[in-house]
Amino acid sequence: MIRVLIADDQPLVRRGLALILGPDPEFEVVGEAEDGARAVALARELRPDVVVMDIRMPVLDGVRATEELARTLPDVRVLALSTFDMDEYVVAALRAGAYGFLPKDVSPEELGAAVRIVHAGEAAVAPRLLTRLLSAYIRTPAPVRPAAAAVPSGMTPREREIWQLLATGLDNAEIAAELDISVSTVKNHITGIFGKLGVRDRAQAVIAAYESGLVEAGCGSG
Repeated sequence: MIRVLIADDQPLVRRGLALILGPDPEFEVVGEAEDGARAVALARELRPDVVVMDIRMPVLDGVRATEELARTLPDVRVLALSTFDMDEYVVAALRAGAYGFLPKDVSPEELGAAVRIVHAGEAAVAPRLLTRLLSAYIRTPAPVRPAAAAVPSGMTPREREIWQLLATGLDNAEIAAELDISVSTVKNHITGIFGKLGVRDRAQAVIAAYESGLVEAGCGSG
């Protein structure tokens, strides 16, 4: 059973999310929070598997709450929500450590699927949606980039090529077709890419590609 904490400043939204997830025997809604500070406090107390976190909340917003959870409770995974599917706070939440993002108008089935994906440690963000968000909100890097934003020197040409394709929105099968290699080979390369970048998932790998200058804003396929 996946233990879920719901954080949203609107009581009706909280209740609606709980009514969507609660009847599914795979989920247990363990608590509800009305702001980010309360979400962090309840997460420490209840230790949910997934926090469904509204981005814009009073007291402590969803981005800062996500950052705090990622720092202090790394096993608690955040699925960020926003009213708008093109929102600068989405990228901020992913940078802060959220495992995924959904607009609030998704179907109940999509919400349940995203919670499962996040619980499994994967990024619950459609590649092309993620690319559009990054293209819209990640700006040209500063003239002097921090070392963390540079392309790792140990990355092979093939890994760099796959990283670039991943960052433009292709899934594993599409990358395999593009390079005429097997999907399992792509997966192996992506595992190596994650390790060399020091990132956890595709969302953070895509952000790193934009911040390193490997992919420029506006060049995505979405």
